[in-house]
Amino acid sequence: MYLNCHSYYSLNYGTVSETQLLELAKGNNISSIALTDINNTSACLNFIRESKIYGIKPIVGIDFRNGNEQQFVGLAINNEGFRELNAYLSEHLHNDTKLKPLAPDFQNAYIIYPFEKILQNEIVSFKEHEFIGVSFRELRKLPFSRYREYTDRLVLLQPVTFRNKRDFNVHRLLRAIGLNTILSKLEQCDEGSPDDRMLPKGSVLDVLKDFPNIIENTKRIIDSTHIDFVFGNQRESQNQKLYLGSKEQDFDRLSQLCYDGLEKRYPNPSDEVRERLKRELETINELGFVSYFLINHDIVSYAKSKDYPFVGRGSGANSIVAYIIGITEVDPIELDLYFERFINPFRASPPDFDIDFSWKERDDVTKYIFKRFNNVALLATYNTFKYRAAVREVGKVFGLPKEEIDKLSSGNYNLSQLDNMARLVLKYSTWVHGLPNYISVHSAGILILERPVHFYSATNLPPKGFPTVQFDMIIAEDVGIFKFDILGQRGLAKIKDAIELIRSNQPGSDIIDIAKVEVFKKDSKINSLLEKGRAIGAYYVESPAMRGLLKKLRTHDYLGLVAASSVIRPGVSSSGMKDEYIKRERDPERRKQANPHLWKIMPETHGIMVYQEDVMKVAHYFAGLDLGEADVLRRGMSGKFRSREEFTAVEQKYFNNCRERGYDEELINEVWEQIKSFAGYAFAKGHSASYAVESYQSLYLKCYFPIEFMAAVLNNGGGFYDAELYIHEARKCGAIIHPPCINTSDHPNIVIGRTIYLGFGYLRNLEKLVVRRVLTERQLNGKFRSFDDFIDRVTISMEQLTILIRIDAFRFTGIPKKELLWQGMFKSRSNGLRTPQQLLFKPKHRNFKVPTLNHRKIEDFYDQMELLGFPLCSYFDLMTEIPKSNLLARDMPDHKDRPILIYGSMVHTRLNTTSKGERMRFTTMLDMEGEFFDCVHFPQSMERTQIIGKGVYACYGKPTEEFGHFTLEVIAIKKQPLRPDPRHVNESNKIINDFTFNRD
Repeated sequence: MYLNCHSYYSLNYGTVSETQLLELAKGNNISSIALTDINNTSACLNFIRESKIYGIKPIVGIDFRNGNEQQFVGLAINNEGFRELNAYLSEHLHNDTKLKPLAPDFQNAYIIYPFEKILQNEIVSFKEHEFIGVSFRELRKLPFSRYREYTDRLVLLQPVTFRNKRDFNVHRLLRAIGLNTILSKLEQCDEGSPDDRMLPKGSVLDVLKDFPNIIENTKRIIDSTHIDFVFGNQRESQNQKLYLGSKEQDFDRLSQLCYDGLEKRYPNPSDEVRERLKRELETINELGFVSYFLINHDIVSYAKSKDYPFVGRGSGANSIVAYIIGITEVDPIELDLYFERFINPFRASPPDFDIDFSWKERDDVTKYIFKRFNNVALLATYNTFKYRAAVREVGKVFGLPKEEIDKLSSGNYNLSQLDNMARLVLKYSTWVHGLPNYISVHSAGILILERPVHFYSATNLPPKGFPTVQFDMIIAEDVGIFKFDILGQRGLAKIKDAIELIRSNQPGSDIIDIAKVEVFKKDSKINSLLEKGRAIGAYYVESPAMRGLLKKLRTHDYLGLVAASSVIRPGVSSSGMKDEYIKRERDPERRKQANPHLWKIMPETHGIMVYQEDVMKVAHYFAGLDLGEADVLRRGMSGKFRSREEFTAVEQKYFNNCRERGYDEELINEVWEQIKSFAGYAFAKGHSASYAVESYQSLYLKCYFPIEFMAAVLNNGGGFYDAELYIHEARKCGAIIHPPCINTSDHPNIVIGRTIYLGFGYLRNLEKLVVRRVLTERQLNGKFRSFDDFIDRVTISMEQLTILIRIDAFRFTGIPKKELLWQGMFKSRSNGLRTPQQLLFKPKHRNFKVPTLNHRKIEDFYDQMELLGFPLCSYFDLMTEIPKSNLLARDMPDHKDRPILIYGSMVHTRLNTTSKGERMRFTTMLDMEGEFFDCVHFPQSMERTQIIGKGVYACYGKPTEEFGHFTLEVIAIKKQPLRPDPRHVNESNKIINDFTFNRD
């Protein structure tokens, strides 16, 4: 009976989920409802899926509105009608145009005009598919209007948005947030009505007892609509089904690609290789995934044609077909990759291919996909109100001052001292928390479909200009839509840029083809970098946690790195299996403690689950689940599907099967807890191997061309750390670092010999237009011969010129910076208004006599801190006091478990929350020789170990050892004062005047 129901996907309007709407209908004995969110169809597919559980007939449509002004409601008669509605809404959303008051002539959709709109527009003629919608409160007006005679056109259009008064209050908050106004200024016309609720079926019939025609017409609409999608195990893939003209052609093409490329990958293919290839091809064909492989092959072939580096990973990297045709660089025979993790006869979804491209080239690949295939869209994701954001938004709606909002959102308050208004903000924030806020674009997902995209959803058009559906990956997979993951990352750009820098700076050098990873795997120098944790700048292996793990595991080869790439993941760590794996890896005797059942299943990882496929192996071989059920278990552990009934059934079967097999309860629960703790976080082995391949490529460049590699790292935004750490690392590799130079630098960093000239891009406040002028002028007319020559040739304001002078970009002139500042002031003013037109005759410059001005080297470092964000020296060089200890990171083993004082320059810090909800901190420092050491700040010492930005800290604590890796357990810490900038200190201060800075 209800043809106009809103979920909370009516953004900043609705308050309940599509599931809660179905619960409400069932509770009110309503057998059919229509979900018609405002300018949105995000919830429609899941609404249809869930309706079967509740035994309610679903109708889907759209509430078309301009702002809060309802124009009409469209209801899909069938799936084609849903497509029509989605296409019409999408045209409006893409062009950001207002909806017209009259709907187009839909062929498979009903249009219901609200009664008030009909009165306002005086519409008197209706097509067969058009109706007049009357709400409960409008029934009073109907007998007194001429539309009472339109007996075959009248239907019930009672909006359903709220369940109770609380929902209405949340609605008002959302409206104020969406309209960016305070609650007291929210106008009634921008709200829904408190009466927009659902009455029980009996009450509806009673209200409409004098209008039997409305009941009959409404029922006729309900009975004539039918929309259906197939979900779950019965679903079919909705992806593009054919790559060529037929299934036979597709399979022939894939087989040909494999057999043509077989000997390139395996020069003398063994029987094992041939049997695996044959088995994979048969299974891929039987499950209908041939076109999926061919489309991925098409995408990477385009990348190869453009010389774009890429990495194919995901569970698809377990596939020999993917390896042979070049989608991945991971050999499944070498690594003994589990075939069934990649694909098995029970699997309804295709394997995952995550294809990484350079962040600079990903958009071009995306454009190619949209151009190459017909029905393409980006996948959406929903940003929900996080609690702190909810507090901020509700605080603004209530008109609280910023300081009060900051205090409440940070949690830094005493509840007993808050006033009533602040308490209300906290209370209402919990109501808003978790509701959808806005649609965003999935980080990687692209959909390539058999049918038009609007068959499933309306589309938005985000700033990059690619149509984006309005649903997320979970419901997409439910209905049989499987995304292609096209990602952008900086690691590949670093590799490509480093090679270009090497060819430019060392044209005669012999660079090994970056694809020849087998050579790198056997290189003892590269493996030594891994074992010692000296991998700064290298993809995926440079973080403090990863470097520590590599040292603990004594990782010295490719297979060890593959394992480490998954062991580092949160689930393995949190379950305690990481420590046990390290112990068994280091101590062969320890391996004998492994449970014999698990050892037999996972001998390579010493009986410990490390990879995603280990979960499937244990579920299959240990608990007797079939491979389909094992995959449900693996996916369910991610949390996305854990509440689903199919996961609950598999969980119960796990316990029943284990008991039937005679395992004791302790073992059953222990294995289950291991599965539960990390299955959703661990990598597939092929995925880890793909990461390891890229890590080795980065390490090769770091090992043999460190200066060019570090410059490339800096040019691509760094990585885990800030730019100054990579500059420090480059200096350790033998580089000489120069600040930007007006005659040498470019926008990015450049390398000349062993010297890295920092790019103009590092100067925070230097305008891009100024950089472009400087570089263009230099390119067209040569280097600048003098400061006067620069002034003549480049149009620049004194403010921008000052930045260049202070960073010492004119050092080639030999003129001190302070004198240049005065000269710049005089000469830029004497030129008056400048024109970009080339001067026929150069003006003659007057050289003003400027007195000798005192300059200290420390002033340069403070200029660098202000303009670059960091000094081009060590923070130790800026200390006011002589360190009271000369201990270094390498001295820690000699003072194990005994308090020491060690000075460190802070590199990186992060807060963590313990299992008890207490805060602790991990910090990475550089000692006085520039070597790393790690600190841990436990909750009991957090007050005494506060980190306040970059600088030098005196760290008092105990070195503790774990598997050969030392960490300082900090007891107390104190930030050391730095010498002040003498320009900002009273010059009469004798201490400052007498200070001589000796270090250059």
